[in-house]
Amino acid sequence: MSGIALVRTPGPRLAEGIVTNIAREPVDADLAARQHARYVEALGEHGWQVRHVERADDLPDGVFVEDAVVVSAGTAVLTRPGAPERRPEVETVAAAVRKLDLEVRRIEGPGTLDGGDVLQVGSRVYVGRSARTNDEGIAQLAAHLPEREVVPVEMRGVLHLKSAVTALPDGTLIGDPACVDLPDLLVPEEEAGSHVVLLGGHTVLMAASALATAASLERRGLKVVRVDISEFEKLEGCVTCLSVLVSRDVRP
Repeated sequence: MSGIALVRTPGPRLAEGIVTNIAREPVDADLAARQHARYVEALGEHGWQVRHVERADDLPDGVFVEDAVVVSAGTAVLTRPGAPERRPEVETVAAAVRKLDLEVRRIEGPGTLDGGDVLQVGSRVYVGRSARTNDEGIAQLAAHLPEREVVPVEMRGVLHLKSAVTALPDGTLIGDPACVDLPDLLVPEEEAGSHVVLLGGHTVLMAASALATAASLERRGLKVVRVDISEFEKLEGCVTCLSVLVSRDVRP
């Protein structure tokens, strides 16, 4: 078993989710539910024990569970989302996290931090300065994770840091250099190619919309699992947003 995957089922108000950097499009809630179920299935098929956070049908963005907590080794840092209407999402995620064998800490105001702005690569934690994450939130995260090197990253034209860059299993950063100030980026074929979830070993999860990038990563020796998340992409979501992976032993 690779670990625990926290997810939350999308609610009926999904189409009302916040859209910041792209034009709003109609969202098919029924299709989104089917896509989410397949995403969850893919996690289970690759060794992750899926645990569902309590539903939050009155919170349109609740499915993007990554934004509510950052897990680093034995520590879970509950966030304080930059969008005030998203802050109620955190308490139900907190309830799920407290069932795990983790030390729980919290970002306090005036700090703001969205989990989607946090990219962990080895001993380093990159954190995007964004409309959702401020310097105080970054400083608090660094204080909560003293064993890690926290590196602020400037961003342009994207909602979250992980909207622009993620990391491959060997630590190679893959993303768009027009959006982030990070060196030595592997540039993907498509925008969605910037987003990978590490499933373990040489296996990564990617959006079906990143077909060409998936092919290029397979040529690098990776196994790519592709899932269709088109309805979540309409809300600036990506494969990383829909789960929190906890790669350690937890209480049953």
